[in-house]
Amino acid sequence: MSTIQLSDFQKQVSELLLRHRSLLDVLSKYDQSNASVHRSIVKAITECGCVEVNGKKQQFAPEMTLEEAKNTLETHMSGQLCDTCLDAVSAEFGKNLFYMSSLCNLLNIKLEDVIDREMKKCSTLGLFNLS
Repeated sequence: MSTIQLSDFQKQVSELLLRHRSLLDVLSKYDQSNASVHRSIVKAITECGCVEVNGKKQQFAPEMTLEEAKNTLETHMSGQLCDTCLDAVSAEFGKNLFYMSSLCNLLNIKLEDVIDREMKKCSTLGLFNLS
């Protein structure tokens, strides 16, 4: 998504947000939208079955090279979202982005700045970013 699209989206959210102008309301709606994202993925697994999860201990050894680790570590997931589940999960991500943008608006934070900063951090720190 380009910077122009992000700022346009953030502006549009600002214009549409009438009912939940309170920071507390938006925080609770954002939390609820996170749960809805999770629930839509769980439904893809438990109701549709287009995606399966087989969680188990990762076979990681400290002496592994980076390439070996990338090839060895698993996602614990098999299959792909069907069109119906893809639509449902995508819709929930959209609501989640709406409320994230709402929080940014209330806190005077540009979503594009957040993404730019995170991209720079990822490129600088690489794999050590989230460890």
